[in-house]
Amino acid sequence: MIDLDAYFRRIGYDGPAPPVLETLDAIMEAHVRAVPFENLDVLLGHGVSLAPDALQDKLVARRRGGYCFEQNGLLLLVLQALGFTVAPLSARVRYQRPRDFTPPRTHLFLRVTIAGVPWAADVGVGSMSLTSPIRLDVEAEQATRHESRRIRWEDGRFFHQVRLGGDWHDVLEFTGEEMPPIDRELANWYTSAHPQSHFRHRLVVARALRDGGRIALLNREVSVRDRQGVAATRELATPDALLDVLARDFGLRLPRDTRFPDDVLGWASPAASTD
Repeated sequence: MIDLDAYFRRIGYDGPAPPVLETLDAIMEAHVRAVPFENLDVLLGHGVSLAPDALQDKLVARRRGGYCFEQNGLLLLVLQALGFTVAPLSARVRYQRPRDFTPPRTHLFLRVTIAGVPWAADVGVGSMSLTSPIRLDVEAEQATRHESRRIRWEDGRFFHQVRLGGDWHDVLEFTGEEMPPIDRELANWYTSAHPQSHFRHRLVVARALRDGGRIALLNREVSVRDRQGVAATRELATPDALLDVLARDFGLRLPRDTRFPDDVLGWASPAASTD
């Protein structure tokens, strides 16, 4: 059983919780600001469990973050406990990937049906995580608290797209197929353990900001993006500077002796921190 009171404290939500659109909207916004997307356990060689107790312990009790199977897995438990009609769907992440490349089907997001209308809820797609639900049954542009989104139907597939500046970019490709627990377990193993998983080769952390912007960390580069998609970046120079940013900007407090693989971070020999 999910501890809803503990979850609501974790995300800082104290509003009403009937299974209606306003509740879904408020929970998603609070979740994406409070619970960062991150793959730190993959790089540290720790296992990633999708068991309900493990999700609650890591993301709620220990105040860590996680990637899609953890983030949306936890949200699935919360929404089910609140009485929403919700289904887990599979997808391929296409952000910054060309259409002629086929990424693995290793993404989980949620379809939440309210008064007969299907909505997408996705708090686990990194710096593209939704801060508001979007309708799955219309192709028109939809505003969110952050970037505008739309759902397009092309060549027998749906594409979730984001508008950054004046351009539309693919975020996800999906068919509407549900993703049962066994498929999530297999995809989670690939994501966390397969040598070719991109999460084994780069450090990724992201969180939404209250003002419509986002902050992200990719390896040693910190990026703060405003709601128009304009980003300011800086590079961290030392492992201690990285730990400071994780704690201060993402709420991820790790032991001071934590070190990530050198082949991922590529630290130079001693340099002054730029943090």
